[in-house]
Order: sequence, then structure tokens, then C-alpha cells
Amino acid sequence: MERNEGIFKPDKPADFLQSALAWANDFDYFSYFNPNNIAYPFDPFLHFLAADCLEVLSFGRDDPFETIKRYHQQHQDWLIGFLGYDLKNTIEDLSSKNIDRIQNQEIHFFSPKHLIYFEKDQIMIQTVEDPAAVYAAIQQFHIPSPGRTFAADINQAISKENYIDRVKKIQQHILEGDIYEMNFCFEFFAENCQIDPVAVYYALCQLSPKPFSVLQKVKEHFLLSASPERFLKKTGEIIISQPIKGTAPRGKNSIEDVQLKSTLRDNEKEQAENLMIVDLVRNDLAKSAQAGSVKVTELFGIYSFSQVHQMISTVTATLKPDLHFTAAIRNAFPMGSMTGAPKIKVMELIELYEQSKRGLYAGAAGYITPKGDFDFNVVIRSILYNQGTKMLSFHVGSAITYDSDPEAEYKECLLKAHAILQVLRSP
Repeated sequence: MERNEGIFKPDKPADFLQSALAWANDFDYFSYFNPNNIAYPFDPFLHFLAADCLEVLSFGRDDPFETIKRYHQQHQDWLIGFLGYDLKNTIEDLSSKNIDRIQNQEIHFFSPKHLIYFEKDQIMIQTVEDPAAVYAAIQQFHIPSPGRTFAADINQAISKENYIDRVKKIQQHILEGDIYEMNFCFEFFAENCQIDPVAVYYALCQLSPKPFSVLQKVKEHFLLSASPERFLKKTGEIIISQPIKGTAPRGKNSIEDVQLKSTLRDNEKEQAENLMIVDLVRNDLAKSAQAGSVKVTELFGIYSFSQVHQMISTVTATLKPDLHFTAAIRNAFPMGSMTGAPKIKVMELIELYEQSKRGLYAGAAGYITPKGDFDFNVVIRSILYNQGTKMLSFHVGSAITYDSDPEAEYKECLLKAHAILQVLRSP
């Protein structure tokens, strides 16, 4: 798809961005990818807004990855969207019957009318319409007064006592040799609540800026994501996955912060968890890779964010020359960091022990370029909001191993929930 291009220099770029999001929110579909000026190995998300749509992909009962493949081969255009965790049921012989409070689609992609890139000192607009007219329309769109009304109680789907009991049962599966590691999650939710998704997203980014942050709207459904994790990226022939396993809080001062980073780096339990998932990712990428090309380019890297320190590893591979990029996504989905090992058995146990359907949580949101490159995050540290039903939800979780302390795992989950709870509970 050919788009017209224009370069513009707004007097106040920050105000233009706010106007652009308010303008985009008038459409049924938009997605704003925000790296928050964070440096990251193999780069964070591009900083751009995709708004309104030329076409929404129709998936029906067809294989969703084949649908994406056919559309991209025919149009070679941008595709923006998400993959819900429960696409696992299409890839493997699995099912999901737990309660689904948000009612998201399992997969959604659209081809955007407008692409707005936020560069250092300028704005680039690519559109099927007149770029100058789009720029003018955004400038005339008044920045709305911030509204963050949140008038509902936040409920926890699994109590602390229930959580600890289930962790012990999961550890029994590990003892019996059923699995080695499992990512166990639980849901927070609020009924009959009303928020301004754009304002809450801004507040979340201010409190917890992340390199794979995204604000996405699909009609009445919103994703407000402060994700620190990349699921899978393709650039040319290279695919990159960067699983996170290992979390520590930030210190109260610089000395304590350094100590916490060092403790995380040297923690044998965290290293063992990370290594198990790295091995799983290596196996997933190997299905799509040229022989001998899978490499661990960084093991146990420690990266600091505003709320936590994370242990992140990077695995890369070279795609087989005759393999379509959609096969690489399928072969690695869902991501190992949100499942465990062995993956299929773990996903069966996730369904057994988690009380809520994950939906978009633990899935991936991102974009596919006209050239067939792509970048997808892991949907964690994210709020899901159904504006139609006024239902809000977010999940947290951690990796359970034989050596896990259930109390410590619960505290880690609460640490991961802290930023979202703080944003939702602040005036």
C-alpha cells in the first residue's frame, strides 16, 4: 500500500502527542507504540501511532497464521494487532474454560490508514489521505482534560492462602517429574468501573516507563501495557527473543540498589529459572532456524526499570530461507517465559490451577512491517479494559520451581502489581 508522506515540526511535540492520541481515540482502532526513550538490546519498539483502518483481517475458522500470511503476501502492508494467549488451543490440542471477564478476541490485526512517527524533533506522517490535512486535524484536536475516574473495588481472584496452596500442588507435580517449571498467574479485576484509558495509560508510563509499552484500542476493548519484555522480533533474516525470568525490587538508595542488582545477578535459583526458559526458547527458535544458527547472545543480563530489576537473556537465530515469517511466530507461541517446561504439559496445568482465562494477558501485541519484519512484546504489567461492560482486569505471576518459596513468590507477584495498583488507586 502506497501512502503519502509529510514531515512536520510542531512547536510543542508533547502537546501534539496528546492531541494525536485524543484524535486517534475517536476511531474504532488505534495502537500507540511507546519505547519511553529506553535503550534496549536490539532496540525497543518503534515510536509511532497507527490509527483508523483500511481493513480488519477476518479470521473465522481458518488457521490464523495462514490468514496473516495470505494477507501479507497479497498486500505487503503494515499489520497492527495482537495474539491472545489462548491461540495455544489452535496450535496444540488444548482448551480454555476458565472465566473470561474481559471477552477479548483471541486474535486481531488491522491495516492502518495513518502512521504517525514521533522522531526527535519532527513528526512524520504516512497516510492514504493528505498528510497536511491529517496534521492539521490533529493540531485542531484539543487536548482533553485528564479524567481518571476509578470508582470500584479491586478484587483478587485467588486469595493469598489459595495461592500458596496451589503453588505447593504445582511443586508436587515438579517433584513427581511432570514438569520442571511453571509460570503461575492470578487475576485482579474490578467491576462497574469507569476510566479514561488514555489518561490512565499516561499515568502508567510516568510511573513505570517500559521499552515495549503500548496503548491499543479495538472498539470497546483497550490494552494499556507497560511491558518490559520482548516476545519475538524479526529484522531481515534474524529473529530475536528476550525472555525475562528473575525479578528484584529497586533499592531505597543507590547503595541498596547496587546490592539488590548484585544479589539478583548471583541468585542461583533465579539463574536456574532463567536458564530453563532460555533452553525452551532455543528449542522454539530452532524449529524455524537454519542449522547451527541459534545463539544465546546474552545470558543473565540485569536491566533496571523504575519499579524493578529484571534478569533478561537474549536468544537469536537465522531463519530458514524458505520459511514464512508467520511460521516463526507460530513455532514460538505462546512464549516460554509465560508457560514453562515442558510447554504443553505446563499449559494443561495452567488451565487446571489458574481460575481466570488469560485472554490477551501472556499473549503478544505488536506490528508487522510491509517487508515482513515484526516486533511483538509479551503482554505483562498490563491493564485490560472493556469500556462496554466497564470491566477492568490485570494479571500477575511468577515462575514456580521445586526450590520456590510460596510466600516469596506471592510477594514477587504483588511487587509486579504495585505500579498498576498505584495508578488505579491514585486520585
